[in-house]
Amino acid sequence: MNTNFLLPNKYKFLGWTLLTFGILIGFYVIASDYESDLLEIKVLSIFSDPLIGGNKGFFKLIENSIVDEIACLLIIIGGLTVGFSKEKIEDEFIAKLRTDSLIWALVINYLILALTIVFVYDLTFFNILVFNMFTPLLFFIVRFNFLKIRA
Repeated sequence: MNTNFLLPNKYKFLGWTLLTFGILIGFYVIASDYESDLLEIKVLSIFSDPLIGGNKGFFKLIENSIVDEIACLLIIIGGLTVGFSKEKIEDEFIAKLRTDSLIWALVINYLILALTIVFVYDLTFFNILVFNMFTPLLFFIVRFNFLKIRA
């Protein structure tokens, strides 16, 4: 079985660590209502369109708390590392579980997104879209590990 696209199994622990820290930091960001002065630095913005005051424009240095960006990157990098690291025994059964879990995660994700488009509006819709960036990867990890344990 060809698994060239998978990382070695030794990276799985690192992935779980990054994913856990990312989720914890993400909960902090949500609990603080997306407002934090922690780690506020000047960053390069490709396009800036501030909600209140400030100048709109391309390629500007702006003051921004990077806590939410760190949380997002930790979730993405950790989730990809967990989801796409080899198992100790990588066989055809694991490959089938991986494929089935990926398809299941995408279908469920887009069903939730379709229901959200129809029934949710305003800022709540935006918040769900933010979560929707991570749900395919998280659904995949949960489903894959659930099927692995159940088998």
